[in-house]
Amino acid sequence: MAAVRTTKGRKHITESEQIVVENPITRQPIGAVPAMSADDVAAAVERARRAQPAWEALGVKARGRLIMRFADLLWAEQKTAVRTIRAETGKTEFGAWVEVAVLEQTCTYYRHNAPRLLRPQTRRSLAPLKHRARVYYKPYGVVGFITPWNYPLLNGFQDLIPALIAGNTVVLKPSEITPFTALYAARLMHRAGIPRDVIQVVTGDGRTGAALVEYVDYIAFTGSTATGRKIAARAGERLIPCSLELGGKDPMIILRDVDLDLAASGTLVGALENAGQVCVGTERIYVEDAIYDQYIEKLKYYADQLVIGAAAGDHVHVGSLTNERELLRAEAFIADAVAKGAQVIFGGRRRPDLGPLFFEPTILVNVDHTMQVMREETFGPLIPIMRVKDAEEAIRLANDSDYGLSGSIFTRDLKRGEQLATRIHSGDVTINTTKWVFGSPSLPMGGVKHSGLGRRNGPEGLLRFVRPQSVLVNWPILDKPQFTLNHWLLIPMHVLTRRIRWHIPLLRM
Repeated sequence: MAAVRTTKGRKHITESEQIVVENPITRQPIGAVPAMSADDVAAAVERARRAQPAWEALGVKARGRLIMRFADLLWAEQKTAVRTIRAETGKTEFGAWVEVAVLEQTCTYYRHNAPRLLRPQTRRSLAPLKHRARVYYKPYGVVGFITPWNYPLLNGFQDLIPALIAGNTVVLKPSEITPFTALYAARLMHRAGIPRDVIQVVTGDGRTGAALVEYVDYIAFTGSTATGRKIAARAGERLIPCSLELGGKDPMIILRDVDLDLAASGTLVGALENAGQVCVGTERIYVEDAIYDQYIEKLKYYADQLVIGAAAGDHVHVGSLTNERELLRAEAFIADAVAKGAQVIFGGRRRPDLGPLFFEPTILVNVDHTMQVMREETFGPLIPIMRVKDAEEAIRLANDSDYGLSGSIFTRDLKRGEQLATRIHSGDVTINTTKWVFGSPSLPMGGVKHSGLGRRNGPEGLLRFVRPQSVLVNWPILDKPQFTLNHWLLIPMHVLTRRIRWHIPLLRM
């Protein structure tokens, strides 16, 4: 790697600087990408800005057809996509395939729904018999994306799809840990007929991402809360909109009437998908005292059946962590919890026999909210379990967090479960399952509190990438040149519409 020159205390990327990407299982290099400079980013954004008017002029239906061509190519080449994802992340084969499947569904959803959601809307004006009022949805222009490594395809492109179909052009800065998945998917888009300047990838580290925030018209970020704060601050200084999907500390509540087998297996699925490296993964569990002991026995029973490893195939349940930072954090959280009275009743060790970043699924009991494992985002295969008196205490503890991204409740009483779900301070809650909102293109997903701003998926995930423009057309009957409002006409019409508006459907809009 080339040296980095420093000017006025800040690091600048040299033209020859490269970032080497390693396979987390073998620690062998799988390639290198350039660390693009601020000038490179500025040039990419300028190309995107020049390409945007023609892309918008295609129309939403034509853009949707190109998006579906990309989806069809991705589905046809899913084995290549899965291999690319696994090489960079170390996740299981099934976990990589899920990224492909959910992204394909996202493309399908917006292909069919975007024309309806983006068409002009007729609205009522103050003088509806004299004015015609409509709202048009206009793209922002160039949207920048800074995306994480844990789901390099899904997190990289799930938001990018609605931004493109809305008429924006896109510049994507993927994580320096997993750039090849983004480069591969972008090439598929170009093969599908999407112009090269409409979707571009800029590779690099945090300096490249910081440069992207300086030039785009809208910035979307998925990652840590600390970095999200910095991006939001700079976006505010530039007066550009932003959306942030940040950290989570997602609770699971298990009520006394639960199906214990469903709850125990659901806990493992919620906590161990992608080795726990999931923003909406289960990170703390609250179990009612009446069934606590039985639940723990069931959980250990199913945990004993987990298969950990690097092999391909659906029989492998837990893969490798992607980088050492998550492994060290898991060990630090375990040490902190044990020092404060927690017990490890399952796992808790590295597995160097499987690879340098494998860590056993770990069940901790006797935990409380003084411990890091119950307060800070883990992003690893840790399952801390706390005994609670009843559902009221569980709800109170679930809401005792700076985060509010997702959550889950396990109960046989579905009506009560749904009522309790509305009391949890989070962007979404699932009943008797986990993470399905994340994979449901029609449902908005995002955080409250320190978990972020804005929503992905659903109509909300599309409309965040457009700005409404109101257009009012005046019918100039009875108008005369003057320098004041037509009060003599406006007031009688206003009185008239008040009298008849409940009898004319158009006036009730």
